[in-house]
Amino acid sequence: MYLGSWLSRVCRGLSRPIGKTTHPVWGSLCRSLALSSQRIPEFSSFVDRTNTCGELRSSHLGQEVTLCGWIQYRRQNTFLVLRDFHGLVQILIPQDESAASVKKILCEAPVESVVKVSGTVISRPPGQENPKMPTGEIEIKVKTAELLNVCKKLPFEIKDFMKKTEALRLQYRYLDLRSFQMQYNLRLRSQMVMKMREYLCNLHGFVDIETPTLFKRTPGGAKEFLVPSREPGKFYSLPQSPQQFKQLLMVGGLDRYFQVARCYRDEGSRPDRQPEFTQIDIEMSFVDQTGIQRLIEGLLQYAWPDDKDPVAVPFPSMTFAEALATYGTDKPDIRFGMKIVDISDVFRNTEIRFLQDALAKPQGTVKAICVREGAKYLRKQDIEFIREFAVHHFSQEVLPVFLNARRNWSSPFAKFIMEEERLELARLMEIQEEDMVLLTAGEHEKACSLLGKLRLQCAELLEMRGLVLRDPALFSFLWVVDFPLFLPKEERPTELESAHHPFTAPHPSDLHLLYTEPEKVRGQHYDLVLNGSEIGGGSIRIHDAQLQRYILATLLKENVKLLSHLLQALDYGAPPHGGIALGLDRLLCLVTGAPSIRDVIAFPKSYRGHDLMSNAPDSVPPEELKPYHIQVSWPTDSEEIASALPSKNLNS
Repeated sequence: MYLGSWLSRVCRGLSRPIGKTTHPVWGSLCRSLALSSQRIPEFSSFVDRTNTCGELRSSHLGQEVTLCGWIQYRRQNTFLVLRDFHGLVQILIPQDESAASVKKILCEAPVESVVKVSGTVISRPPGQENPKMPTGEIEIKVKTAELLNVCKKLPFEIKDFMKKTEALRLQYRYLDLRSFQMQYNLRLRSQMVMKMREYLCNLHGFVDIETPTLFKRTPGGAKEFLVPSREPGKFYSLPQSPQQFKQLLMVGGLDRYFQVARCYRDEGSRPDRQPEFTQIDIEMSFVDQTGIQRLIEGLLQYAWPDDKDPVAVPFPSMTFAEALATYGTDKPDIRFGMKIVDISDVFRNTEIRFLQDALAKPQGTVKAICVREGAKYLRKQDIEFIREFAVHHFSQEVLPVFLNARRNWSSPFAKFIMEEERLELARLMEIQEEDMVLLTAGEHEKACSLLGKLRLQCAELLEMRGLVLRDPALFSFLWVVDFPLFLPKEERPTELESAHHPFTAPHPSDLHLLYTEPEKVRGQHYDLVLNGSEIGGGSIRIHDAQLQRYILATLLKENVKLLSHLLQALDYGAPPHGGIALGLDRLLCLVTGAPSIRDVIAFPKSYRGHDLMSNAPDSVPPEELKPYHIQVSWPTDSEEIASALPSKNLNS
């Protein structure tokens, strides 16, 4: 009994809940290890072992094998479970006197010690098989054992179901990597990248080209990391993307470029961002927006994991204006409804003051979302939370409305809604008895943005009550297109900044507006959204030097000298070109169901940008700074308190 029941528990530990579903980690890991159905990798070539722990089956009975791995568990000094990257296998500890030395090694070695064992594959006794374990029909009768390394007392147990703080996991990342979930995530990442290379390079003629990491400052966009040089006052920048280089490769006639690119952004404390991250970076000559979209759809379909439902193409598409009006965001999660509806006409003659005031303004509207079964599942404190959220974050009022008049306890405005307004609202939004409507009024974009946030908040609240609105096993891709080319600067609304980046080409239909009403120009920019997260973005580029110079100098007021090399290149016969970059970390996070992108990166930084394992960033002695002509200017006490992440300023 003890063999079968205990190993059942071990194998159950190899499946762990992620999100709201349980993914069978072991089965997925096994499937992810084969790069293609034509060839099975040789996992034991060039090494001391004959087999991996996870591959042995009844077909191996009678074979002499040598295995290497970590001691996962030992029970009553009669058997232990050996683990490697491939899986688990049960090892019988010999009890006879002649094998005392072998027994001593296997019984005294602490858990997580590394051992090498040799023996024979035998069948488990009848009734002790474990059907939940891939190697559950066999065990190894050991003849020799060698202790390769002893494990000290661990800071935490190497088991997926054992709860550990993220800080502890990052501090001992090399131990955390032994878990089956991290093994699965990183091997799946490797497999998907390999398939992407196959698709792009082998099937479609792309050239894999590395671009420099040390570059120069780029105007606009995210803040870049600076790297000092030995020339006084001169610094390199780490590129936030290979954008300029890939355009220059198109000028150079490479035609189709691809790179698994390392990118860097100094964004400070962002909960789910990394200062260094990875993009699947792509650029093509003589291509339009449709061509890029079909390429990416085929790429994801080809590289998609075998243990997930196949990707259906083509992906649906939606304009930026439609996304904002329907979902209140430019990255909508289309797995569930709760769409925004304009109900301004219903309340043209309303007695509710804040609706009257909103509709009296030129851009004033009344918008609403229908929360299915909201009256049934949402509590009074939930409604109060929603209303406080709206006031705190948007300075707007939200009115909850129910079909059943007795449920209007949460709103002082409900009694002012006339019966005909209530009936028209029910008809327009198809409201059922148990539904709740959230209604707000104001300028179109602000009202939609608020309801877009509340839509996600309500989905979360309903899921906390047991409803499933966002199925984690469902992958809903969406193209969002026709973004504005420019946006007003937050700090100076009369000035413009690029919505994407300054190299995005204007929409051909809006080219005439560029010189008269540039704020109305749409860009040839497209985003790829998956389950409410942006996983990619790209555009058709400007290939005309005169147009690029006009946008940079006249509209964006940027220093064109910083981009003189690119402008010069565009003057030498640049072909029309476009591209896209997929965020590999974000994509893998969604595919694996990981709670954070840090769970799909081998050695990530903390949300503050620190490496908790090595304590980077670290201080540098003054004598090492001297060749770079810089010195540290320490912040004052007040500056240090004001900063969430104190940093040392580098002065030339």
